[in-house]
Amino acid sequence: MTDLHVVDATPEHVDDIVSVIHHAFSARRVLDPPSTALSENATTVAAAIAKDGGLLVLSDGVPLGAVLFEQVGDVLNLRRVSVDPRYQARGVASAMVGCAEEVAVRRGLSRVNLIARVELPDTVEFWRRRGYSVVDQQAHNLTFAKAMPVELTVPTADEMQAIGEELAGQLRAGDVLVLSGDLGAGKTTFTQGLGVGLKVRGAITSPTFVISRVHPSLAGGPALVHVDAYRIGGFAELDDLDLDASLEDAVTVVEWGHGLAEALAPDRLDIVVTRGDDDTDETRALRITPVGPRWAASGIQLSVLEKN
Repeated sequence: MTDLHVVDATPEHVDDIVSVIHHAFSARRVLDPPSTALSENATTVAAAIAKDGGLLVLSDGVPLGAVLFEQVGDVLNLRRVSVDPRYQARGVASAMVGCAEEVAVRRGLSRVNLIARVELPDTVEFWRRRGYSVVDQQAHNLTFAKAMPVELTVPTADEMQAIGEELAGQLRAGDVLVLSGDLGAGKTTFTQGLGVGLKVRGAITSPTFVISRVHPSLAGGPALVHVDAYRIGGFAELDDLDLDASLEDAVTVVEWGHGLAEALAPDRLDIVVTRGDDDTDETRALRITPVGPRWAASGIQLSVLEKN
C-alpha cells in the first residue's frame, strides 16, 4: 500500500471519515479535558463537509486519513486531522496537510490554522516541521498558524510597482525579502514600488555593480537596503557585506537571493517573479511566500486579492 490519493470529501465519504476520526482519536492517550472528536458522527461530519469541505486520503480504496475544514474569513481552520493508527509513518498526514494548504491557496485565503494539544509533543513537532508557528495558547490548546503563498498574475510593470508599494505598508524594520526570478522579469520594478511605499530617498535601480545600496527613510521609517546577489558566489561573500549591522533597523531586499539569503533571517518573504515566453508581453507571475512566525498570525493582505 504505497500510492496515496487525497480527494475532496463528498457526502459519499462521510462514513469513511467518521471511521478514520474514531480510529485515530481512540488510539490517542486520554487527555484532560478529553477531546470531543469521538462525538463526531455521520450527521456532524456531513454538515461540516457541506459547509466548508474536507479531505480524505485513500490507498487502494482504503481510507487512511481525513481532515475537516472550517473557513472563517480568510482563514482555513483544520479540524479533526486524523490518520488511522494502522497506517501511520507512511506520509499520510504530510500529504493531507499539503493538499489542505493547496486548497487554502486556491480559495485565496491568507492562513491555515489548527489547534493542537500541548500534551502531545510528537504532534506539536509535526506542525513545527511543516512550518507552522504557535500564535496563541489557551490552557492546553496551542493555536498553530501558517501564512499561505500569494499567487498573482500581474499584467503591467505599473501594477507590479503598485503591488510592491502596497506590500511596503505591511513591512517593518527587520523584515527580509528574498527576490528571485528570470532576468528582466521585474524584480527591480517590484523593489521600486517598495521604495515608494517605504518613502525612502534615492532612485532605486539595479545595484548590480555596487552590490548593495542603502536608501534612508524620508519619513522616519526603516531604511531600504537593496542588495543584488547576482555576482555573489556564496553565503560567505554575502556575509562579507555585513548586512547584520543593518538587518534590525532596515527592510532588506536581496535580488537573486534564492539559495543564499535565506540564512539571513528565519522570518522572511520569498518572492518569485517569472515572465512568459513572449518578450512583448509584460504579464508576469508573482508568488509571495511568507516564511516564519513573523507572518503566521496575519499573512499577506493585498487589495488585489480582494478583487478576485
